[in-house]
Amino acid sequence: MTAIRSDRGDAEKSGTETSGPDKYAPPDRRAPDKLGEIDQAAANAFEGEIREFVRRDVAFLRRQRSEGDTNGEQPVAENLNALIRRVSGASMEEIDRVINELQTVRDMLHKEGDRVSREIAGYASLSHAAMTAMKVIGDSITQWKSAPGKSTSAAAPAPTPRSERTPG
Repeated sequence: MTAIRSDRGDAEKSGTETSGPDKYAPPDRRAPDKLGEIDQAAANAFEGEIREFVRRDVAFLRRQRSEGDTNGEQPVAENLNALIRRVSGASMEEIDRVINELQTVRDMLHKEGDRVSREIAGYASLSHAAMTAMKVIGDSITQWKSAPGKSTSAAAPAPTPRSERTPG
């Protein structure tokens, strides 16, 4: 059996040397130099499951071939198709689940966008009403301040309207 030597371990020992896409990627987009213990354990478990899956399928195909199928390449193609369907089945289910989640999020975002639009329209209407009220109040105060004969006593004569006043 041939041993596979990891170049990654050598790169970690040599320091900050990087090659490939990581060399040119921005620092926040680069792969971590060292995985945490939990991440490393999960990666090792996942790799082990993949190896076991491949071993089982290869052993299955070898057994079928050694049993002496006389149809030639047809059973191999069928076996290969069955293998691809089994491998892709879980992936397809996961992709469908993610698509459904994304559609749900999309619908929720559309509803929230509509709600925000209604809220903004309400605030704009309220702001317009407030500005109109402030103008009316400001005009009233201006007219009140500019009224002639401002007096606080009760004996003061009533002010004469502007049209009756003489310019002067």
